[in-house]
Amino acid sequence: MKALALVSTPAWWVKGRRKVRASPVLQTLLLLFMLLAMFGPLLNLLIWTVAESWYFPHSLPSRWGLKYWYQVFNPYSDVSSSLLTSVLIALLSVGVCLLISVPAGYALSRRKMPLRMLFMLLFLIPQAFPNLTVYMNVARLFYQWGLNGSIAGVVLVHSVHGLMYSVWICVAAFSAIDPLLARASRNLGAGPVYTFWHIVLPQAAPGIVAASIFVFLESLDEFTGTFFVGAPDITTLPLLLYNASMSGNYQVSSITALILLVPSLLFMVVIHKFMRPEMMAKLGK
Repeated sequence: MKALALVSTPAWWVKGRRKVRASPVLQTLLLLFMLLAMFGPLLNLLIWTVAESWYFPHSLPSRWGLKYWYQVFNPYSDVSSSLLTSVLIALLSVGVCLLISVPAGYALSRRKMPLRMLFMLLFLIPQAFPNLTVYMNVARLFYQWGLNGSIAGVVLVHSVHGLMYSVWICVAAFSAIDPLLARASRNLGAGPVYTFWHIVLPQAAPGIVAASIFVFLESLDEFTGTFFVGAPDITTLPLLLYNASMSGNYQVSSITALILLVPSLLFMVVIHKFMRPEMMAKLGK
């Protein structure tokens, strides 16, 4: 079979493939290009965080130091208050999303539920349209309702955006549970509430934790919704990063970006631990 494949393949193609495979220089160049594309922006970001003075045409900062780090972590700086505001909004968004997604995920994991896929697709609607147009109309409605420039308004916007992650992951988490466990509990005399709290929910807990982390990170990094609904009364880290960048303060904006990057990397490690293969197989089913 292999001989037939070689006969049917043009000689120039086979020879070209051998040349590509046998070229360590090309492989090294491709590897260096990939590493540069991945870590080049991060390296530039790290340099800006310790650059006290950096002007054109110098390729490296003319003065190094931690002056802007002290400025950022000053208890009275805007970064500290913006960080607390961002974390508070993210935690409230996680709470709102879990209040909806846990019961919704449990109900939608039952395959006999009528219009199940339609309800699941409804949670994708916020992602089906450009965020800019959606948030402009939301800001107009929130202004009429008195929610513009409030924590509650920003939390509602972030929660609607995060429901897609939490509902779909919770559906996958509940779908991955062996239904025989719940049946065995019911056969032994346990009621439906006891079975849910003591049998079903602990099994789905890793997926719920993963959904919470996704919503938290999505809320922590959300800019557009906060800009239209919360600014200028509510200032989160992404808004502060934007303002610092627009004013040319690249040191503060780089440190702020690094602060936003650290929890994302840490939580991705946690998600990798909690997202079990059987749960991943149930996503979208």
